[in-house]
Amino acid sequence: MTRYLCHDEPQLLDFDAQALDSRENAVLLSRSAFHPGGGGQLHDRGVLDWAGGSGQVVGIELQEGGLAWHYLDHSACPPGTQVRAQIDREFRWLMCQLHTDLHILNALVFQRFDGALVTGAQIAADGTARHDFDLPQVDNARLKALEADLNDIIANGLEVRTYYVPLEQVTHEAGLIRSKSVAPPPTPDGKIRIVEIVGLDRQACGGTHLSNTRQSRPVRILKVDNKGRQNRRVYIGLQPT
Repeated sequence: MTRYLCHDEPQLLDFDAQALDSRENAVLLSRSAFHPGGGGQLHDRGVLDWAGGSGQVVGIELQEGGLAWHYLDHSACPPGTQVRAQIDREFRWLMCQLHTDLHILNALVFQRFDGALVTGAQIAADGTARHDFDLPQVDNARLKALEADLNDIIANGLEVRTYYVPLEQVTHEAGLIRSKSVAPPPTPDGKIRIVEIVGLDRQACGGTHLSNTRQSRPVRILKVDNKGRQNRRVYIGLQPT
């Protein structure tokens, strides 16, 4: 994992770059503020413009050293071309809201159900998301009842901040890694990115987030499903404005 530009400059949604290389329907940029996706979050959407052409970004493939191929909906520009990139602001904002809301849900489940770990997550483009938890003996109605507390935390306006800590700290401090099977990879200097909702929760994460919980619309817990003997899947959705 590298330190993504979207982590260090989350407000950077329009930027200039150079095409270092190209292949059919893809261009390798000298810099990028697009989030590449991962951990259940979808990659950023947007547009690349250059002299004589433009294309919609439909996929991102990370390379070693922090560079990324940006796949387009048609042929890409040649190497050496100056490119103007525009990230889809509304889609990024949607991902930030839902990812932050999943962290709130995660915190509530972790605190109230004896440190239950995450077994899966997915954010959708339709304003919904889901979290899977290792909860073999829990009444689903108890999970559905978390909706009121979830929305109270959103309304309370808790600060959301990010920082990096040494890998050793993450390894030895219980609760920073919430997934039962995977963990965010460290940066080249051996650190892990932490997302903290101040006064509520801290956990390792590589996604994009709000800076304050109040920036999210209220949410509903849409349903809770049993997925096998161990897993409970909780679906949330942003309420209409």
